[in-house]
Amino acid sequence: MTLRSGAGTLGGVNTPWRARHRARRRGRGGWLALAPLALVAIFASGCVVAPTTLTPSVVVPSLYKPWDMAFAPDGTMFFTQKATGVYVASGGAAVRLNGQPADMVFQNDGGALGIALDPAFASNRFLYLYILSSAVTPYDARVLRFTVSGDNLTLSNRTDILTGIPTGPPGVPASGLGSHIGGRIRFGPDGYLYVTTGDAITNTAPQDPTSLGGKVLRIDRDGNGAPGNPGGAFRPEIYTYGHRNVQGIAFRPSDGVAFSVEHGPDCDDEINELVPGGNYGWDPNPPPGTVLDPPFDAVNYWYGAPMTDTSRHPDARAAAWSSGCPTIAPSGATFLTGTQWAGWNGAIAMAVLKGSQVRVVRLMSSGAPLQWTVVTDHGRLRSAVEGPDGDLYLCQDLNDATATVFKVHPS
Repeated sequence: MTLRSGAGTLGGVNTPWRARHRARRRGRGGWLALAPLALVAIFASGCVVAPTTLTPSVVVPSLYKPWDMAFAPDGTMFFTQKATGVYVASGGAAVRLNGQPADMVFQNDGGALGIALDPAFASNRFLYLYILSSAVTPYDARVLRFTVSGDNLTLSNRTDILTGIPTGPPGVPASGLGSHIGGRIRFGPDGYLYVTTGDAITNTAPQDPTSLGGKVLRIDRDGNGAPGNPGGAFRPEIYTYGHRNVQGIAFRPSDGVAFSVEHGPDCDDEINELVPGGNYGWDPNPPPGTVLDPPFDAVNYWYGAPMTDTSRHPDARAAAWSSGCPTIAPSGATFLTGTQWAGWNGAIAMAVLKGSQVRVVRLMSSGAPLQWTVVTDHGRLRSAVEGPDGDLYLCQDLNDATATVFKVHPS
C-alpha cells in the first residue's frame, strides 16, 4: 500500500447550487482486493512501535453509502445507510429495520447519518438517530430516539428529542438544503449525548449563541441541555461553538475528554480538544470589504475565512492537529485502545473521505503530533469505530451498491 491523496466529493446527491461550490473536489475511490495492508508512516517516530500489518475483512457487503455504526452490549452492530435508514448486521447481511422515519430526506450531506445506542441499551432499548428532516419548512436536522424491539427488527416509540438544527442559508431552495450539517452523535463517558453540527453555509451561525449550527451540543436522553454546558447567553444544548462542519467526535480513554474532527475549507481540517464554552474560531461572516467568490457571494458567506480566526476572536482555541493544505476531509473517528494496537494504543483513528485513507494521529503532551496514513486502497471512508473485538470497523462511502462495512485486524 502506498501513501496517496486525491480529490473527492464531500457529500451525497449534488444539487446545481451545491455542485458549483464543490466542483473542484470531485472524485471517488473503489473497492480493492482484501489483502493485508502494509503501513505508511508520515512524521512518525521510531520510538513508537505501530502494528506491522492491518488485515481487512468484509463485515457487510453490497451497501450504498453506509454512514455510521453502533454496537450493542452483545456485539450486535447497528448501522445507517445515508439514503435508506437504519440496519442491523445479521449473518453477514444488512437487514433494514421496520419503522423508519418517513420524513428523512436524502440529499447533499443529509439523510440518515449518525447513530448511537443508549448506555443502558440492554434495559431500555433506546436507539438515537440524526437525520435531515422534511417535517418542517425549511428542512431541519434533528435527533430522534426510538425503542428497538427485542428481535432487533423494528423501531417504535419515535421521540424527536432535538429539532431545529439549521440545514442551509436563507433563500436557498429546498433542493439546496442539507449541506454542512455535521451529524455524528456519541454518548460520552459522562453519560450525555454529544451531537455535532455544521454551519449550514450560514455566515452567522457558528458564532451565534442562539443558533444550533456550527456547534457541538451536549444533551441528556430527552434532549435537555446537560449540566456543565456554558449556559448564559448560549442555548442550553450548546457545549462548544465556532465550528465549521464537525464530522467526528471521540473521547480520550485516559480521561474522557472529548475531541472533535471537522472539515476545513481548502486548508486546515482540524482535531480540537473540547472544553465547555470553547470558541474554535470559525467565522464565515465576511468583514467589510471582503471580496467573495460565487456562489458564496449570493449568501454572504466567506469561504476563505481562516479556520481559527484569532484576529476577530482572540479567545479562539488552537487546534490539537491540523491537516494544513490541502484538506483531506476526515470524518468519523475513534480512539484506539488495547495492546493489540501496540504504540497506537491511545491514538485517534480518523476515516478520511477526500484523502481515501485512515489517518492515525497520536497527540503528544508536547511537540507536534505523530501521524500515520494507512488503508489507502479502499476508497473514501466515512466512519471509524473500534468494535468490541478490538478491531477497527470502517464504512466505505461509495456512490453505488458496492460499498461495505469492513474491519481491519492489527498484528
